Amino acid sequence: MPDYQAPLADMKFVLRELFASERAQPLPGSDAFAADVQDAVLEAGARLAGEVLAPLNRSGDEIGCTFDAGEVRTPPGFVDAYARFAADGWVGLRADPRHGGQGAPQSLGVLIQEMFASANLSFSMYPGLSYGVCHAIDHWGSDVQRERYLPRLVDGSWSGTMCLTEPQCGTDLGLIRTRAEPNGVDVYAITGSKIFISAGEHDLTRNIVHLVLARLPDAPAGIKGISMFLVPKYLPGEGGEPGARNAVRCGGLEHKMGIRASATCQLHFDAATGFLVGEPHKGMRAMFTMMNAARVAVGVQGLALAEASYQGAAAHARERLQGRAPGHSAIPDAAEAPADPILAHPDVRRMLLEMRAGIEGSRALVGWVAHELDVAERHPDPARRAAAQDLVSLLTPVVKAFLTDVGSACTNLGVQVYGGHGYIRDNGMEQFVRDARICQIYEGTNGVQAMDLVARKLPAHTGRLLRRFFQPLDAYLRAHAGDEALAPFLAPLDKAFRRLQQATGIIAQRGQRDPSEAGAAASEYLCLFALVALGYLWCRAVQAAADGEVQSESFYRAKRHTAQFFFERVLPRSGALFAAIMGGAGAITQFRDEDF
Repeated sequence: MPDYQAPLADMKFVLRELFASERAQPLPGSDAFAADVQDAVLEAGARLAGEVLAPLNRSGDEIGCTFDAGEVRTPPGFVDAYARFAADGWVGLRADPRHGGQGAPQSLGVLIQEMFASANLSFSMYPGLSYGVCHAIDHWGSDVQRERYLPRLVDGSWSGTMCLTEPQCGTDLGLIRTRAEPNGVDVYAITGSKIFISAGEHDLTRNIVHLVLARLPDAPAGIKGISMFLVPKYLPGEGGEPGARNAVRCGGLEHKMGIRASATCQLHFDAATGFLVGEPHKGMRAMFTMMNAARVAVGVQGLALAEASYQGAAAHARERLQGRAPGHSAIPDAAEAPADPILAHPDVRRMLLEMRAGIEGSRALVGWVAHELDVAERHPDPARRAAAQDLVSLLTPVVKAFLTDVGSACTNLGVQVYGGHGYIRDNGMEQFVRDARICQIYEGTNGVQAMDLVARKLPAHTGRLLRRFFQPLDAYLRAHAGDEALAPFLAPLDKAFRRLQQATGIIAQRGQRDPSEAGAAASEYLCLFALVALGYLWCRAVQAAADGEVQSESFYRAKRHTAQFFFERVLPRSGALFAAIMGGAGAITQFRDEDF
């Protein structure tokens, strides 16, 4: 398994230099996380990731979780690692201090999240889900629910899940059948089965808090008839400690191709005691608070696996001797060496730069979204908070879909760099491929994310969300039109942006006549959108590198060269995406069903 070292230099660049002007004025409530504190948190997280979590990654994959008589055991080492993780306060890093959290900004939290997922994605999912449950309960729960559950979720002694999917429905939650029958004052009996529940049962915490979607007896049909309930594994007893066992049990584990150390469970609720969270029939509104955070988190997982794979591939490329590079040798004593390192071969360099451009651009994108989340939560100006929330809503499906596509593509490239050694399990590279593949599927497949962008986000509020992206980008291009140093980057960005604007108009126009036109173009459109967003961020990165004083000269040089690769070899793909969108839906919709 490749050694993992957190990319601290690039993380600090995204955190402090990429949007330095926007971050010059600290947000209210961020005083406790000044630059020196952020550095200390990043460095402590890097140590934990590299020294504790990464060594458990391969063994966790090989052994997996075990199931016996309703009980789930995580792989050896996970219980001790989680105890240290929780004791050091990592579960509550971003949680509200009112409930025992540390109140770290999202922009710092997502970088820590990336480290842990790079080191051990399976492990990181257990505390990651708890954060989402905390967020949902804090936003929608009652005062009693907050007081009873949040301190224990935040300190990591309890953990959380979200229970949506059922055997007969996945994304279409309007089809769920789980029932909630009134069983006293504000108490309900929850009956039904859920599948694909991450961390639904395990041995890491003393209690597990399930957020469950179910239907009340008077619920209207479809998505408007869903409510959300809090169903603990153990009902709170004296002093809030776990009391009587609730009527929820694990019926088995899903046998997965990846993230095998993350317990993905089948859960059965047999008149289990549950408590309504929020209003009746408004469960989807409450659950989306958790789901949107989860979608950004899954995007980070794709980025994290891409980074881990890149580190392994780059190290192998420096060490592996194979053939002679065309035209020259990268080894000074070439006459005596049996071969060149494969790093000298142009195609290997192409693959590594492809990975690097996608990874650093993706980290910039998620860093931007995380900063806007901080603004939406903390800025004193309501108008600025609203604008930030609009941009986050627009970019969330892009982050989830594009970053997980990057993760899958980069982990496959990592195996390719290794050649025949890449698919040998002992080298650890193929595990990244298997782990990354699920990220494109769960929390809404990437096709669903594309449809969310095209069918919901673009027309929302008569295009207001879209304008939060288009208008600043247009202003940036006009403001820097005379900058000669940026000219090689601005020209291709401007061209791709015009394509995106034209594609947006065409999709809207055609979609009014035939909704299948929007559906047929959605995936290419999301990718085009993401490339333009990354182009904008790479321009910002080139600017920051020119002015940078925090990192080394070699860091800024590599940043500029990676940007050059992106603009010359990656962004031109916007032309092919635009051509596919302009081709329309005919080739897709006119193919006869019986011919499949």
